[in-house]
Amino acid sequence: MVVDPKHVAVNGRKRSQRPHRTHREVADELRARIRSGTLRPGQRMPTQARLADEFGVERGVVRQALYILQSEHLLTNVSKGSPATVAPDLGLGGTPAGPGAPPLPTTVALAPRIAAAFAAPHVEIDALCLTSVSLTLAIGEPLRQIHAGQLKPAKIDVRVLLPSRDIDLAFPVPVEGHGHGAPVHRQWLAHRNAQGQVLKHNLLALRATHGIDVHVTFRALPFTPPVKLYLLNGTEALFAYYTLTRRAEEVDHERLEMYDAEGTQSMLFAFGQGPDLRDTTFVEQSHLWFNALWETISSELLLTS
Repeated sequence: MVVDPKHVAVNGRKRSQRPHRTHREVADELRARIRSGTLRPGQRMPTQARLADEFGVERGVVRQALYILQSEHLLTNVSKGSPATVAPDLGLGGTPAGPGAPPLPTTVALAPRIAAAFAAPHVEIDALCLTSVSLTLAIGEPLRQIHAGQLKPAKIDVRVLLPSRDIDLAFPVPVEGHGHGAPVHRQWLAHRNAQGQVLKHNLLALRATHGIDVHVTFRALPFTPPVKLYLLNGTEALFAYYTLTRRAEEVDHERLEMYDAEGTQSMLFAFGQGPDLRDTTFVEQSHLWFNALWETISSELLLTS
């Protein structure tokens, strides 16, 4: 039998002619098996070597896929050693995660997707939001996994677009008498800066503790964003509306009625690149939109009062 040289590896073994699969594609296939019941709650997964052979990928690709499913609470005990186990409580109301998941509040949906993004060797997160509080909270889970030795990305790049301190915000604002110097504006600014500083500090600390190449950059927008957007590793877009409500809050020892949006409770819609042209186009256009804002009308943002 004559073997085409292009299908022969340097060690003489025949290469797989199947198309190259990414760790996300492997995760999608394994997730589907778990959701369909092919892999049952409490069942041990095949070994990483066996999965690598089945999918025609390196073992590291399989490990990244397993970490994604662990971050979604579908697997437990993912490590370089023994096989992982399908989470035993899937039958007790486990919530679907990933691009195909139904819309969920930001506090529920964002952390698993951020943790899954951190399974990649190069983590890239772009965010457009009002204060970055949801992102700061969501980053906590992958940070825990990194400190526990469950994740080890080589590089992390985070870019965040936030409203400028020098504009009159559309919200939050007092119902009456709002303006740039209003107490509500000062409170928002302090909150924006504090959340951004915590986010930046926690990520940059990974340089010293784990030798990870980390870059975190903030830029200011000349408008109040009516939506929030998170772009993960160039393959996912998470989108939510800021829905305004009227509420009362004590500001500078004075009870004020204000228009505001509770961003942590905004319903997050997930879109992922893949066979669905609509979703793929949404992800691509979201990246183009974010980059256009970043490179044109945004300006330097310093997280100071």
